[in-house]
Amino acid sequence: MSDPNFTESPLDLIAVGAHPDDVEITCGGTLAHLARRGYRVGIVDLTDGEPTPLSPGPDIRLAEARQAADILGVQVRVNLNLPNRRLFDGFEARLALARVFRRYRPRIVLGFGGKTVMASPDHYQAMLITDAAVFYSRLTKWDEHFDNLPPHAIDVQLGFPVGLHSFDIPEAAGCLVADISETLNVKLDAIRAYRSQFPAAKARIFTAIEAMNRYHGSTAGFAAGELFLTYRTIGVDDLVAWAASRHSRASS
Repeated sequence: MSDPNFTESPLDLIAVGAHPDDVEITCGGTLAHLARRGYRVGIVDLTDGEPTPLSPGPDIRLAEARQAADILGVQVRVNLNLPNRRLFDGFEARLALARVFRRYRPRIVLGFGGKTVMASPDHYQAMLITDAAVFYSRLTKWDEHFDNLPPHAIDVQLGFPVGLHSFDIPEAAGCLVADISETLNVKLDAIRAYRSQFPAAKARIFTAIEAMNRYHGSTAGFAAGELFLTYRTIGVDDLVAWAASRHSRASS
C-alpha cells in the first residue's frame, strides 16, 4: 500500500471504492486493460471493509487487496481507513480523498454511480464523498486544508453502477462501455483473491459478474465490457472518423 503522506508520480486514473473489492467488481477489467496499455492507474479504498462475516480481520482483507492489485497491474493502492459501516459524507472525508487527488493528479476519476438499494449504504456515501472531493481538488486559496498540495483539476469523472441483478441504468447524462474482452478473466481472478469474501458458497457471484459484463460488452460490439455513467455529454469533432472506428470494431 502506498503511503498517502507524500507526493508520487502522477496517475492517469484513480478508481474509488468504499471497500476493498468494490473496484475489482465494478471496473477491474478496465483497470487491467489500461495497465496493460502502459497507463498508470490507482485505487483508493475509503475503508478497510471490516468486519465481515467470514474474514479473520482487516490484515487479511488488506493482504487480499494487495494481491488483487498485483493481479490487475495497479501501480498504487491507498486505504484511507475511514470507518466501515459508518461511512458518511462529511468535510474530513472529503478532504482526505481530495488530498489523494492532489497528490497523484489523475486525469480521470471513477466512482460509484447511483444508489445500491439493499446493499451497503457505504456505496452511496462513497459516491457523495467522491463527487465533493473531485470539486475540492481544484479549489484555490484553500491550501491549508490539503497539506499545501497545489490544486488539481480532474478532466473527467465517470460513475460505475453496481447492481448485478438489473439491467436498469441510473440517471446520467449518458453512458459508455469500456472493452474488457481481453481482461475479463483477469478481473475475475482479482475478485477471487478475496477468499474471505467469496468462498465456494458464493461462487454464483462470478457467474453474475461475467453475465453482466458480457451483456454490456455485447451492446457495444465487444465480447465483454464495463458500463460507465457520464455526467457531461460526450462530443465528437469528426463524425466520419468516429463512424469508421465503429465499423472497424464491428468488422474485427
